[in-house]
Amino acid sequence: MFGAAGAAQAADATCELDRTVRFGGMNWESNLVLVDVQRTILEKGYGCKTEVLPTETLPALAALERGDLDVNTEVWLNSVADPWAKAESTGKVKRVADVFMGGEAWFIPRYTAERHPELKSAADLPKFKEAFKDPEEPNKGRFYGCPAGWGCEVVSTNLFNALELGNDFTLYSPGTGAAQKAALSSAYRRKQDVAFYYWYPTPLVGAMDLVKLELPEYDAKAHECLTSPTCKDPQPSAYPENPVFTALNADFMKAAPELTKFFSSMSVPLPVMDATLAHMDESGDDADQVAEWFLENHADVWTAWVPEDVANRVKSSL
Repeated sequence: MFGAAGAAQAADATCELDRTVRFGGMNWESNLVLVDVQRTILEKGYGCKTEVLPTETLPALAALERGDLDVNTEVWLNSVADPWAKAESTGKVKRVADVFMGGEAWFIPRYTAERHPELKSAADLPKFKEAFKDPEEPNKGRFYGCPAGWGCEVVSTNLFNALELGNDFTLYSPGTGAAQKAALSSAYRRKQDVAFYYWYPTPLVGAMDLVKLELPEYDAKAHECLTSPTCKDPQPSAYPENPVFTALNADFMKAAPELTKFFSSMSVPLPVMDATLAHMDESGDDADQVAEWFLENHADVWTAWVPEDVANRVKSSL
């Protein structure tokens, strides 16, 4: 997926960094696409070499702080508020651009809501555990949480415990984002009752007719604790809007001010992000192909991030 772009460099551009730029490769769709968008612009527009190092949310943050990574394209703040605050306080990482405003919720399909009209909130789930029977523990229901190792796993686990669901439900954490999507898509196609955590914008949320389960009113202090792996007394709170931003290693920023200016300018309107992910779902294309589709079809967006000469070199490469 990532090899082709790295092989060819823009002939008339010289990268200000004399080494490869290292990106964190998280495996959800928007991150995969936006990483490839950024890499294409760096390679074709700025003449840089790039590589992607596969990782997960919390390890990526630690790697960015150490300098093993230069760029973390998508940090979902509300999933890592406490770890991010600690990393930022070291001065070794910096938030440079708000890419888009994401969201998170606990969902059920609309057909489930229609079958069980009294199921309105997450706190109601224990009364309906038979509808969500866990095949491995049939005396409990199954709630699909966040994929293992992702920052949102901390929040969903703490929230699950805060709502005291453990006596009636198992919290199932799929091994990967792909496994989570496959399980939920299969249940939806079969019209099975399923309760789950998910985030948006994503192709899955856009493709399904879903209803959000009500959560207790958002409480900033409670949510801050929910984001901490060491939260001792988790209290329930709704998810706030979730700023999604790009973060850079501080030493990288000093060494590459022009590239930093590019990363700091990046912003994608939510309707454009939705359209891009919808195209990915409909076409079945890989992330690098979707990135090229984005560059070809939304030049009005990305050309605002870079100088004219850089934009022209990228356009010529498409």
